[in-house]
This record gives sequence, C-alpha cells and structure tokens, in this order.
Amino acid sequence: MFKPKIFTCLKSYSKEQFYRDIIAGIIVAIIAIPLSVALGIASGVGPEQGLITATIGGFLVSLLGGSRVQVAGPTGAFVVIVYGIIEKYGIEGLAIATIMGGIILVLMGIGKLGSLIKFIPYPITTGFTSGIALVIFSTQIKDFLGLDIKKVPSEFIEKWLVYIENFSYLNPQALSLGVLTICILVIVPRINKKIPGALVAIIITTFIANIFKLDVNTIGLQFGTIKSQGLHLRTMPIDLNTIQMLLMPAVAIALLGGVESLLSAVVADGMIGGNHRSNTELIGQGIANVFSGLLGGIPVTGAIARTSANVKLGGRTPVAGIVHALVVFIIMTFFMPLFSYVPMATLAGILIIVAYNMGEWHGFTNLHKYPKSDAFVFLITFLLTVIIDLIVAIEVGMVLASFLFMIRMSRISNTSLVVHSESNWGDELRIPKDKIFKEHVMYYEIEGPFFFGAADKFIQAIKVIHSMPKVLILSLKGVPTIDATGYYALEQFCNECLRSNTEPIFLGLNEELESRLSKYGFIESVGEHRFYKDLNEAKEYLKGLEFSKN
Repeated sequence: MFKPKIFTCLKSYSKEQFYRDIIAGIIVAIIAIPLSVALGIASGVGPEQGLITATIGGFLVSLLGGSRVQVAGPTGAFVVIVYGIIEKYGIEGLAIATIMGGIILVLMGIGKLGSLIKFIPYPITTGFTSGIALVIFSTQIKDFLGLDIKKVPSEFIEKWLVYIENFSYLNPQALSLGVLTICILVIVPRINKKIPGALVAIIITTFIANIFKLDVNTIGLQFGTIKSQGLHLRTMPIDLNTIQMLLMPAVAIALLGGVESLLSAVVADGMIGGNHRSNTELIGQGIANVFSGLLGGIPVTGAIARTSANVKLGGRTPVAGIVHALVVFIIMTFFMPLFSYVPMATLAGILIIVAYNMGEWHGFTNLHKYPKSDAFVFLITFLLTVIIDLIVAIEVGMVLASFLFMIRMSRISNTSLVVHSESNWGDELRIPKDKIFKEHVMYYEIEGPFFFGAADKFIQAIKVIHSMPKVLILSLKGVPTIDATGYYALEQFCNECLRSNTEPIFLGLNEELESRLSKYGFIESVGEHRFYKDLNEAKEYLKGLEFSKN
C-alpha cells in the first residue's frame, strides 16, 4: 500500500544515472523557478509561496511518492481554486484547507482509492481544465496590458467588463514586454528544447525594463521588499466550525491534486515504460500538501510539464526530483531579492502561455464527434468553472455524468420475449410447438446490467403479458451484475408468477449473480429447484409439470 519508489530505484543505482539525475534536477529547477513565482502570484499569494511549494512538493513527493520521475509543485490547475479560497477564507483558510486536503489524499491512498480516480469521466477533466485555462488567461490581462486597476473583480464577466472600461488606459511599454515574453517562449523551444524559455524571457525582459527604466509594474513595486523568510511552521487555530466550513474546498484540493498527480504519473509511465504505484503516490502527495500548508506553501500536485522535462533530460529516479527541490530552495534562500526587478507583464506573458498549453482546446473542435451526453457534460463543466467556480463545476459535472451514464446503460439493458424452434427444446418434452408458446411457456431474456436504471424496463415488459402462462422462463445469462433495485424487480416478478399459478424458472446465473442473489436470500425463498444452468438442465423438472402430460 505504501512503498515509495525511491527505495526500489536505489537498489540498482549507478554513478552514471546519479550524474544524469543531478543534471536533470538542476535544469528542471531552472524551469520550475519562474513558473513557481508566476503561479504563486497568480494564485493570490506571493512569489515566495510559489517557491516554498516547489521546494516542499518537489522534495516530499520524490521521497515518498509512487512514481520514479514525478516532479511536483504548484501548477496552473490550482490557480483558480487557490485564488477563490483566499478571496473567501483568507490565507489562513487556504493553509487549513491545504492541510485538510493533504489528509484526505493520505486517507484515499490508505483506502486504496488510487485506481478509482481514473473513473472521473474524460469530459469533466477536459472541461474543467479548459475552464481553468481560460480563467488564468483572464486574470493576467491586467498585468499584460499594464492597466492601473486597484481591484479586479473575481467574477469572470465583471472582470472583463472592467477590462473593457479601462482598455484605453493600457500601458504600451508593459504590453511590449508581455508580447516579447510570449515571442521568446514560442521561439526558444524551436531553437533548443533544453533551454528554459521562461528563464530566458525573465532575464531579457528584466534587463530591458531596468536598463531603459521603463514605466512598468514589477514584483517589487507590487509586493514591496522581497526577501526569503525561510521555512517556518505556522500555527493556526482549528475548530470544528472551521473544519466544516473548509471541508468542500479541501475535498476539491484533494480530488484535483489526486487526478492531476496520477495523470502526470501515467504520462510519465508511457515515456519511460514504467509502472507507478497509485496509492503510494496519493499518500506522498497528501503528506507533501500537509507540510506545504504548515510551512507557508499552497497546494502541491504533480506537474506534467516539469515531469516530462525531467524524463527528456535523463532523470530516471526520484533523486532528480529531490535535486530539483534543493536547487529551488537554494535560489529562494540566497537570490530572492532579485525577483523584485521582474516585470509583472513578463509573468503575465508566461502564464498566458501556461494557460494556452494546459487548455484542452481540441475538446471544442471535437464536440461534434462526442456523444451528445459527453458534449453536454464537457460544456457544462467548462462554463461552470469559468462563470461560478471549480468546486461547483466538478460536483455538477459528476452528477450529470453519472445520470447520463445510467440512462445510457439502461438503454443497453433489454428484456425481450424469445421464440425458439421446437428443436431447441428437445424431443424429450414432446410438447406441440403451438401449444408451448401460445398456452403454456414463455421464454424471456434480460441483456445487460440489471440495475435500477433497467429494472423498470423489465417490469413494464412483464406487465404487458395479458395471460400468464403455466411456465415463465427467465434467462439471466446476459446479466453481468445486479443491484438492490434489480433484485426487488425479480422479487416482484416471482410474486406475480406465484399469484397467477405460474411456475418461474431461472436460467444462466453467473457466479457473481448467484452470490448476490444468495446474499439477498432470493434463491432460498424462491427454491433452488427453480434455478438451472441452461434449458437442457431444466428438462427433468419441466417433464414433471402438469402441462407436459397434456
């Protein structure tokens, strides 16, 4: 259940791999630093909180996680939810929600729920990911255009109305730096993918802004004097009311963190041919979130972009992620004041590219290819993420997807009257064909899962029988599973048969179905003599029935 990958990897560790892990860790740290600063600011905290998260997350997830190459830290997916929690509950509320989310992740791992997260429907994950991307893009317009707006509304529509009202006051110098940042981020990877474009953009634009004394907002102007405060445990009052109030944000942090981390681990497995341990990964992520909340960070999750970079740079063990965390910590400790000179427009440009890369934009172009129910869930999740918030979007999306899935499964399930040829029954019964099907025997088959969505179809099919036969055979061979409602429908079916002096016969129960019906007490109450593997096995019982002598 909890077996960190690092202990497996170090059993056959070589000097050559150690060297590759160190190089990969250092370069990934250089990639992570500007992103962590930008994501910290976009989340409504500060640059240091982003770096603390990269340090804590990178170290603990690599040390305790279930993936060989996972690199964790702050990610764009959490920007919206973190910003919303801070707006509503403050920094202290965010810290408590992060700790609670971490505890939930640990419990999910202990409960072996790692595989269950994979059952969150694809339209929901793509819907809220695209919605988050659009919201991140929207939050960066103020700094990208250099607008002097003291308080930007948190609501999406109101935010854009304020932008439109103030558009005429845009700062051309800030806009130029933002555009230059985007150009650098697009061009540098085409020249050399190993060079971190975000770092190049920060160095060039910061140099230009300070040499030419451009009139642009910087991190220092917005946050004041920046210096590293180090890692210190925070104390915070927690009571039952606080826990109840922050439970849903904590659940959202846990679900989003779990989904993104395991998705990143799956992507990494495909790149290295590995096999991550999902429950261990959840426990490692949970512990990292607990300590991130205690030490002043924000929610931690696996970062797909940084994990992919780690793999491409030669990292193959958790040592690379640990080196990445140590490098981030050293830079945060000794070079933090230098971030004061970075223009806010530069960070806005970086986050606009982050938003573009994380958005599942192909979901919109492929909408016509999806089933209507999936397209509906995708659009609803996307719109709710943008207009209301991520928590509501996930809740509504899951409920909608569940209902639509049940409707789809109920359509697959079918109850039908089957007419067999005389040879199927065998000569031993010696019953005239017309008499069997017109007066004495009816044969029904149920196909598909027999659950509450399909039970009503079965009941309606039985109700249309105008005159109950002497024998009603029900084949359950095509039923893989049954729930309590399906069992209740079978009970109603039996009661109706016995009231009408009709003999119910059941065929083809698989092991799971037989086990479930036995637990319900159904087989015992109906009588084991009415259950058979197939029709041939039931012949001896059918021979003894009254109609066979006619």
